[in-house]
Amino acid sequence: MIITRAPLRIPLGGGGTDLASYYRAHGGFVLSAGIDKYVYIQLNTLKVEDFIRVKYSQTERVDNPSQIQHPLLRESLTHAKIEGGLEISAMSDIPGRTGMGSSGSFTVALLAALHAYKREQVPTQELAEEAHYIEAVRADQPAGKHDHYLGAFGGVSCLEIDKNGKVEVSPLKLSGHAEEELANNMVVFFTGIQRESSDILSQQNNDTKQGDAGVIDSLHETKRIGYEIKTALENGELDGFGELLHEHWLNKKKRSAQMSNADIDKWYDAGREAGALGGKILGAGGGGFLMFYCPAEHRWQLRESMSQQGLREMHFRFDMEGVKVLTNI
Repeated sequence: MIITRAPLRIPLGGGGTDLASYYRAHGGFVLSAGIDKYVYIQLNTLKVEDFIRVKYSQTERVDNPSQIQHPLLRESLTHAKIEGGLEISAMSDIPGRTGMGSSGSFTVALLAALHAYKREQVPTQELAEEAHYIEAVRADQPAGKHDHYLGAFGGVSCLEIDKNGKVEVSPLKLSGHAEEELANNMVVFFTGIQRESSDILSQQNNDTKQGDAGVIDSLHETKRIGYEIKTALENGELDGFGELLHEHWLNKKKRSAQMSNADIDKWYDAGREAGALGGKILGAGGGGFLMFYCPAEHRWQLRESMSQQGLREMHFRFDMEGVKVLTNI
């Protein structure tokens, strides 16, 4: 039995500039934090049977990987040249389609399990690139590199993406006190809305490829704000981060009418009125989790306000380990 896990993530700045349609022309930058909410993969060898059984929200039993309906499972097993005799189960601490990067973390954890099964040692960056290749190329999904790299590396990480797609990963330079205060002041609530991020990402991808000036200008601004957020955090200016987060969200909404809706705007405005300095919907937009930056003296007001709106808080800490093999027996 092999059990692996990969962390989910909370983007802090620059999200969207990790899509090839943007970084190939302009380069990208993302600042993001792995958190202690995970996708788990359990892999068992079937001793006397040759079929493949995969369990996620559905269960499939097939004779070979090409018959699997789940695109990431199918393409990962085909890529790894798995023929049969395996049972693979997937679990997650957080529902899918909620903006936490679950498909990227799923693919990272799955590939880590398959490499462990084949007794292969793979460097972390190579694993992240392989996971991105599976999702973006083999499964033909509109995926950037952000989710796979955070699933692989975890931590509070800066991703510099050059025009050739090479990613330089570096930890954000935070003091221990600032890191703890940042985690405490980031307050996250589940909206109850699950949605497919691929619709919004596909629109952004197509608009960027077609040279839509509004979308490209918004991404330029997103990257600029991302760098400002990095500077503010490394200088210990955490309230400055909160104010930049508000600017980031207003800019992000310019890219798509699907980014927000009347309910999200209402919740966001209520959060700001309760004392949050800024916030945003995590991931591509349209639902999932709503994150605020809120100083300590206003957090109880924010929690009370969101509770009255019917939103449930998700408590978290940062994950500093990245993808991990938990069991290999």
